[in-house]
This record gives sequence, C-alpha cells and structure tokens, in this order.
Amino acid sequence: MTGDESPVGERAQLVLAAAALVAIALAPVVVAYLQLGFHADVTASAEYDAPDRNAERLLSRAVHDASTDAPANFAWDEREAAVTGVRSALDPRLDALRSSRVESGTVYQVGYNQSAAEAWSDGNCPGGPNRQFGACEARQGVVVQERAGQTHVLAAAFDVRVTSERESMELTLVAESVGD
Repeated sequence: MTGDESPVGERAQLVLAAAALVAIALAPVVVAYLQLGFHADVTASAEYDAPDRNAERLLSRAVHDASTDAPANFAWDEREAAVTGVRSALDPRLDALRSSRVESGTVYQVGYNQSAAEAWSDGNCPGGPNRQFGACEARQGVVVQERAGQTHVLAAAFDVRVTSERESMELTLVAESVGD
C-alpha cells in the first residue's frame, strides 16, 4: 500500500473488480436470453396459432373417453344404441370446444362426417376370411366393429370449421379410440 491510498479506496476498487467479474459471468446468460427472442407480433400461445391442433387434441381425447364404456355395455346387435351412447357422451365435449375460445374471437363449429367415417372404416378395417375381428360399420359418423359379439368403437369423424379474426379454416378430422 502506498502512502496515498486509504483502506476505503482499496475496498472500493475491490468492489468494482468484483462487480466487473459478476457482469462478465452473467454475459452468457444475457446472450442466451436474447437469443430466445421476443417479438410483439408473436403470440405466446401455440394454441392460438394452431386451433386445428387444439381441436384434434380435444376430439381425440373425447372419443377415447366416450368409447371406453361401449364395448362392455353393448352387444353387436345393439350397435346403434352404442353409437347413440357415444354421441351422447361426446355432446358435452363438443359443446365445450364450440365455446372454448369465443371470448378471444375464435369460434369452432363441429359436426359429424359420415363419409369420412366410411372412408376411415374402408381403409383401416381388414376384410376377408382371415380377419381377426368382425365387420366394421360407420354409423352417424362413428366407426364400430364387432369383437367377440360386442360393439367396439374405433373412431369418429368430424367436420370442424374454425373462424377467428385472423383466418378461417375447414378441417375433416378422424379421431381414433386409442387402444382399439
């Protein structure tokens, strides 16, 4: 220590050096944060940017949940009742989708699509004498199959129209009952 410097001056220099080291150590964190980027035009919610994926997720989950009880409760000759039961079970979920984003200006219109259900059935249900399960049928937009005399729900087909202030899109979605 020279005669001119006081202990307070040394402490000030030490604090200044420590602050510089902390700033240098935080620089990579700041750079990484800035690389993540933020732009005012970018929406924070992927759901808003992808209303079709939002509808597909909700419908897939709803079809799986609604079809869970059908095999245990309906024989194959009661398949029309099984379809009616599945559609009744889906009604609250479809209503929830229809009203889910209304306050933010996005409107979902949902209805069943019989021709898409028939096409899915034709493409996904094997035919011929060596098939493992019975016939598939598309009824009122719902695909059912006979398995050991019971009705199993395989899928449901929907027409979905999404309208927002940014865009309007029309989709045909086939939601499969997972596990069947």
